Amino acid sequence: MDAAVVRELGQAPKFGQFDEPVPGEGEVLITVKAAALNPSTKATASGAHYASQKQVPFVVGLDGVGVLEDGKRVFFGGPRAPFGTFAQKAVAHQARCWPIPDDVDDVTAAAIPNPALSSWLPMVHQAKVEPGQTVLVLGATGTAGKLAIQIAKLLGAGRVVAAGRNEEILATLPELGADATIQLDQPHEQLVKAFSAEPGFHTVLDFVWGKPTEALLAALTRPDFDADSFATKIVQIGEGAGPTITLPAAALRSAGLTIVGTGMPPFQLFLDTFGQAMAHAANGTLKVDTAPTHLSEINTVWNQGDRNGKRVVMIP
Repeated sequence: MDAAVVRELGQAPKFGQFDEPVPGEGEVLITVKAAALNPSTKATASGAHYASQKQVPFVVGLDGVGVLEDGKRVFFGGPRAPFGTFAQKAVAHQARCWPIPDDVDDVTAAAIPNPALSSWLPMVHQAKVEPGQTVLVLGATGTAGKLAIQIAKLLGAGRVVAAGRNEEILATLPELGADATIQLDQPHEQLVKAFSAEPGFHTVLDFVWGKPTEALLAALTRPDFDADSFATKIVQIGEGAGPTITLPAAALRSAGLTIVGTGMPPFQLFLDTFGQAMAHAANGTLKVDTAPTHLSEINTVWNQGDRNGKRVVMIP
């Protein structure tokens, strides 16, 4: 079968042939229709991620959309190694296959769950966003960031501030619900002033880390910051601007600041949130921009990431 195969650890996958999988006990055979090129897919394929396969060859891909042998269309995750989702066929446990609304096409269904749940779950599980609160999205011009803006509004956020680097996309974010935007590609002191101009943030969804987060921390420690009104919680999700930061002790003392990771939510919450995301995708209240690409082009698109804010979705 056609597949994107890693044959040497640390190397990008190549388009080629791979044996078709045979389902085992409790598993189902899936004809793959679409699979998104998510950052997590690239991280695990690199060989450096804790969940990476250690033996080659293997097919990349952690989730996708496909059709079961009985004709049911599903979103599925956790394919059995070495059979990933970037292939014509995959196998997964039946319990890891979930139905998709008829009104959601294959490409959209493949693109939405990973980036949408990356912010939706933290907002309801870790941050517990309440109606009327203020949410800052750091890294708002990527696919996950754009979805985070929409989801924050769906959860009742009173004000959503979107911060990103792509000026062209940044200008479009008010259409998705952003009440204000901040350009991240500006000198440190100017960025600190831009964050300081906001009264405060209840929740920060941080997809970038690095220097932008350091500028945010500097703003949160300004003398006039009202820590009583805004006990800020930063949820660390990604590291698009850098894997490390300098964290001054004063940031924790003076800003009433909490920094948490995304953690592992209860499985039922995951299922409920997945269902809500698909329902909103079906009725048009949750939108994702996509760039459908044939699997044979994997060699070209693997290192590109999102295409101008559009999630690349591989079509076998």
